[in-house]
Amino acid sequence: MKKIQPLKGIRVLSLSLNLPGPAALQRCRQMGANCIKLEPPAGDPMGHYQRQAYDELHQGIRVQTADLKTASGQKRLQQELAKADVLLTSFRPSALTKLGLGWKNLHKLYPALNQVAIVGAAGARAEEPGHDLTYLAEHDLVTGLDLPATLYADMGGALMASEAVLQAITQRQRHGKGVFLEVALADAAAWLAAPRRWGLTQATGAVGGAHAGYRVYPCKDGRVAVAALEPHFAAALCRAAGVAASDMRSMLAPATQKAIAAFLLTQPRRQLDRLAAEQDIPLHTLSK
Repeated sequence: MKKIQPLKGIRVLSLSLNLPGPAALQRCRQMGANCIKLEPPAGDPMGHYQRQAYDELHQGIRVQTADLKTASGQKRLQQELAKADVLLTSFRPSALTKLGLGWKNLHKLYPALNQVAIVGAAGARAEEPGHDLTYLAEHDLVTGLDLPATLYADMGGALMASEAVLQAITQRQRHGKGVFLEVALADAAAWLAAPRRWGLTQATGAVGGAHAGYRVYPCKDGRVAVAALEPHFAAALCRAAGVAASDMRSMLAPATQKAIAAFLLTQPRRQLDRLAAEQDIPLHTLSK
């Protein structure tokens, strides 16, 4: 399959640390961009607390050191800004201003430069402290006392930031001037939370646990994630389980869920994997 590289020939300069910025930069590199990152003398914190993630996210990225609080560091920064098509940042607006990276100043010095600024929350809330967990909690994506399985807002925000890079380049091609785009992690959380807001993933929703064919069940030696949502998949599941049900109303009935649960509890993972392949049932077995 031919690899499409819409950012080939585009130079992206990043000052972003930790996760969302580096993840966005890696996406840009995968789309063909020439990516440069300036790190402070202490390095990126991720390089210290999770080296594997740091190494993976910085493959193919040219990393250099520059202390932006010094004259020499500022000189290095200006040299890179003069060559860049996009500047990627993840500072609060007040920190950007202190570093001389406010948009008005940047646009005056480098009219063709685009800036994609990753912030916690949009607009007036950009100065508020926050993190992935708080943005997810704000949008009802933290249930109980367990932490979310991954950093949804950070990774979703990284995708939105790489999308913003594409938008900025497209806009400059049309109008000849750089643009400023702000990407808020809270907005990424809100976008990811839309199915929950619509009720789809609430307890009464079809993909929130109400549909007997779309649940995680215990099996004989582990668990099984069943995703038999469409009628033909639901019918195949019910046939395998010996359950006389397959239409939407019956799949939402507690009795159907109870019968399927009883069947799956008697089945080892190996048998369920075989059943899935033979009967074309979307399921995936898991260890305990």
